[in-house]
Amino acid sequence: MEDKVRLIWARLKATSNRQKMYADLKRREIEYSVRDFAFLKVSPWKKEIEVRPNLTFEEEPIQILDRNVKVLRRKFIPLVKVLWQNHSIEEAMWEPKDSMCQQYPHMF
Repeated sequence: MEDKVRLIWARLKATSNRQKMYADLKRREIEYSVRDFAFLKVSPWKKEIEVRPNLTFEEEPIQILDRNVKVLRRKFIPLVKVLWQNHSIEEAMWEPKDSMCQQYPHMF
């Protein structure tokens, strides 16, 4: 049994090294300078946003979609799945309930 496990590990290591070698052949270091142009892929916004003069904006939670409790060894962390403004349902994120209650008490 131990011999088979060693053989499997050796083959996995060889396969991993081969894949890394092929990936490294196509990989190249890219350096950008000031005023260089680059194409960025972005997703469109669903709603209008207010951009501050320092080019930041604040996102507001719209709705709590789900609730869950993450269980660690001796700790229970209540979570809420939050739908954020200007994001789709697929982009909803799990957030700690305690921090959401402090920042957005009107949601609870």
